[in-house]
Amino acid sequence: MAGRRSRRLGSLACLSAVGVFFFFFFCLLASVAAAGSPDRPRPPLVLPLTLAYPNASRVLSSARRGLLGDGRNPNARMRLHDDLLTNGYYTTRLYIGTPSQEFALIVDSGSTVTYVPCATCEQCGNHQDPRFQPDHSSTYSPVKCSVDCTCDNERNQCTYERQYAEMSSSSGVLGEDIVSFGKESELKPQRAVFGCENTETGDLFSQHADGIMGLGRGQLSIMDQLVDKGVISDSFSLCYGGMDVGGGTMVLGGMPVPPDMVFSHSNPARSPYYNIELNEIHVAGKALRLDSRIFNSKHGTVLDSGTTYAYLPEQAFVAFKEAVTSKVNSLKKIRGPDPNYKDICFAGAGRNVSKLSEVFPEVDMVFGNGQKLSLAPENYLFRHSKVEGAYCLGVFQNGKDPTTLLGGIIVRNTLVTYDRHNEKIGFWKTNCSELWERLHISEVPSPAPSGSSGSEGDMAPAPAPSGLPEFDVGLITVDMSINVTYPNLKPHLHELAELIAKELDIDSRQVRVMNVTSQGNSTLIRWGIFPAGSSNSMSNATAMGIIYRLTQHHVQLPENLGSYQLLEWNVQPLPRRSWFQDHIVSILIGILLVVLLTLSALLVLLVWRNKFRGQAAYRPVDSVVPEQELQPL
Repeated sequence: MAGRRSRRLGSLACLSAVGVFFFFFFCLLASVAAAGSPDRPRPPLVLPLTLAYPNASRVLSSARRGLLGDGRNPNARMRLHDDLLTNGYYTTRLYIGTPSQEFALIVDSGSTVTYVPCATCEQCGNHQDPRFQPDHSSTYSPVKCSVDCTCDNERNQCTYERQYAEMSSSSGVLGEDIVSFGKESELKPQRAVFGCENTETGDLFSQHADGIMGLGRGQLSIMDQLVDKGVISDSFSLCYGGMDVGGGTMVLGGMPVPPDMVFSHSNPARSPYYNIELNEIHVAGKALRLDSRIFNSKHGTVLDSGTTYAYLPEQAFVAFKEAVTSKVNSLKKIRGPDPNYKDICFAGAGRNVSKLSEVFPEVDMVFGNGQKLSLAPENYLFRHSKVEGAYCLGVFQNGKDPTTLLGGIIVRNTLVTYDRHNEKIGFWKTNCSELWERLHISEVPSPAPSGSSGSEGDMAPAPAPSGLPEFDVGLITVDMSINVTYPNLKPHLHELAELIAKELDIDSRQVRVMNVTSQGNSTLIRWGIFPAGSSNSMSNATAMGIIYRLTQHHVQLPENLGSYQLLEWNVQPLPRRSWFQDHIVSILIGILLVVLLTLSALLVLLVWRNKFRGQAAYRPVDSVVPEQELQPL
């Protein structure tokens, strides 16, 4: 064993010189490869990305001037976040206090109070942001008790209380502080009264959003306060993103009216809610057989941004359901995703939202003045969360209540202008994702409140280019914002990568997660799309095809993964390489052959020398040999 061991060590010793040679040689190669070509490398092509729709150009050209204010007062332009069906609401960011404290508030045209959880709250849930701390704001002041308000038990401070139809409630005290509307807003920060919550129940307790931004009619409404100060016109607008897109835009204040916007009269004397005069509903061009007075009972037809779906009186719902069902005989009727509800769902329509109009009928709402609002399938359907290519009616019966309630689903991809001064509400079919881009590139807004930098609002989308420079592409990176919190999204990242690869028609190994950043109730992911197989580049045409499918929004996410927004894509060309880098393999093979030949020659020489030493020296036959004495046995 000792001899075998010594020979093994001897062999390693013989090759040690060669090993040292190779070590330093490969170190040299690594340093040369890292240095790259002496030519300056071509910089990566970084371009912003937005979603493109067939009607985008017409929408943007006529909207450009209309979003810059009404010429008399500035407006507060604010981004909307989240997704209507995934989260059940849209939120915006509001900043309260000095220094400012940020809050994600549900945009609600049916509420008249803006409120956030207070630091002293004894029954508040765990929400997106820390609670408001009045003691940390140098500009906060409580609203003192008076005959004009309900007071607390000590009669020191005014209080508020609100209850909602889903049996949730909020109550607390009223305070006044500086309110800022974000860096995109032309409107400067203003003092306003808001609620500081001490108690939450129901959905308000369990929701992820911090509170409510009340846009309804009332003395405590943020709209009424700003109008009374004379800082904005008596109007506001909302634009909700389409199915699977989410997000959107809100404008507090006036804006010129697009020429093809349709209007309905809104009667503030009838109810505190924003109502419209709905006379008829048409399905596939045919009016439902209903008395027009059915939409005029109780509060009439109410438009509520804080409600998710649409709710019709019983007779109207039955007629609408039967009319839609009769037009989709080619689809299979299936059960809904939640066994607790009797949803009306259809399978076999496909995943592409833009082609739903080929399967489902168009629906029209006819107002009292004869003007008509056309609804695409995304305005009355929601995607089935458990069956791919299936959709369910987002219109329901409103119990025994005769009120017609139109929630956010009805106005997806629709700019809705609440012209309170002229007592009318306007509707304009558009692409709400493109609408935000026009807001973003208008006149330079006022400075952002402190603590808001780095938010998702900084990354506004912009138009995608029509082509790429001619070069081979080494990598495509895509920044995607998904409206799901990171802890909820993390277990599904691998599934999401496979889904993106499937939708882009590429191998799943080409799609990799490069970076993940949590941003409140959304997640920012940077995806890397690499060349297929062992190739180190993809052609310009292949890269352009992938980018085209992204811009056309071909990637459709399941309901449980939320909606997403594409923010930016980055194309990195294949870097130019030096002659040495191009021929490094040939050089390595040549050097290896030389080393092997040298070692072979050395081995032959060693064998020959050992063989020569083992042979006896030649002596002539008659040479004298010394005598040797015989030893005794």
